Amino acid sequence: MIGQFPPHETQPVPTLPAAASASCKNRFRRAACGCAVAALLAAGAASAQITINSKTGTVTNGATGQTGSTVDRRYQQIEPTHVPLAKSELDAKTRLELIRLLDSEQGFAMRPFPRGHKGLTLQANGKLQPFGEGYLDMATAEGLAAKPGDRVVLTDVKIEHARIVFELNGGPDLKHRLLRHIQIGVGPDVTNPVVQGNDDQPVGARLTLSFENHLPELTGAEVKALLAPLISFDVKTPVQAFTDTLPTKLKEAILDHHVLVGMSTDMVIFAKGQPDGKSREVEGQMPFEEWIYGRPPQDVEFVRINGNRVIRLEVAKMGEKPVIFTTDEVTGLLRTDGTSLEPAGDSNTRIAKEGDVEPNPDTQAPAAPPSLRQPGEKLPADNPQTGVMRPVQFPKQKPETLPDANPDTGAQPPANAQPPLPDASQPGPPKPQPGEPEGATLPD
Repeated sequence: MIGQFPPHETQPVPTLPAAASASCKNRFRRAACGCAVAALLAAGAASAQITINSKTGTVTNGATGQTGSTVDRRYQQIEPTHVPLAKSELDAKTRLELIRLLDSEQGFAMRPFPRGHKGLTLQANGKLQPFGEGYLDMATAEGLAAKPGDRVVLTDVKIEHARIVFELNGGPDLKHRLLRHIQIGVGPDVTNPVVQGNDDQPVGARLTLSFENHLPELTGAEVKALLAPLISFDVKTPVQAFTDTLPTKLKEAILDHHVLVGMSTDMVIFAKGQPDGKSREVEGQMPFEEWIYGRPPQDVEFVRINGNRVIRLEVAKMGEKPVIFTTDEVTGLLRTDGTSLEPAGDSNTRIAKEGDVEPNPDTQAPAAPPSLRQPGEKLPADNPQTGVMRPVQFPKQKPETLPDANPDTGAQPPANAQPPLPDASQPGPPKPQPGEPEGATLPD
């Protein structure tokens, strides 16, 4: 166990998110780990000691004894089963009978099943490997073959010395892996592969049920009881199969057709069904989708979804003020043993008053940004004597003088302007006669 320190000390606090998320491999899980630890600190502000296990992600409050985790509870360690096992070894006849009973059997996934060649390993009446961060890393790297509540099929059952290997939904490996590399033909240019065509990529998973020394005498019912923490073989409806994987409070909310802030879209559909209407809008820089349930005069619920989570719920009833829920109530349930990390109270509700409307970012200016200025402090820009930038005054442009401007207007032609050419349609001035001096005038 690492990370023991009093929460009121300020020096070790910056190292808390790093200890809680030392093995996280992406930014999303680091943010999720930080949020979960912050919620635990807020819930246990008056505690004396908080202990964090960086390997399993378990967070323990030393004063109240409350235990949480930075990892989703569906990836945490399981509760071991208590199935009586025989001491005699499994014989050949019972082996064939067991394969016949389990092959093509269907059930419901109680935990996420990751893809990958290795898969999950469940010790009979014991623990699950991997779990915690290792389990989450495998699901993140390989992807999921089945989510909690999905139907799974045991497509292949292999019984070995001290373990039983189950292939779920076709298994995680390609069929004929070795034959794909073998070609038959005459000469290097005339060869054909043994396996023709390109099969689809596998989407199944592998589950191994291991025993200590040997495989005891088992029945089909005993094997199903040993696999109960991971696969449920009971007859259920899809809603029952999905809600059985959730905490009690969340399960009751879905069965009662209630929506909580923090639910996924799958939870909302299981709780309320398909919405009566949808609309897509943008608030500031955040796009969201509004799901509408109900029509007046019945109650109308506006479920705002961003990505895959409910971020806001508004319930409007006839003759009453709408009630708005914005506090996440689901994330704490999925990361602990089922108890909320946030203190109980009315802090997650807000009554909309008359005339209380959401600000419109397109028509209203945003709120003033935060400032580092002390109360009453003035900056040099606040002094009116320092000068205020005014609009630039450009000089007026003088009118250009044209060559043929009217002299009556007072405009003088430029000195280098050429006289206009005479018009051929108008009579010109009389030419001087021979013997007359230039510039002489004739008598009247």
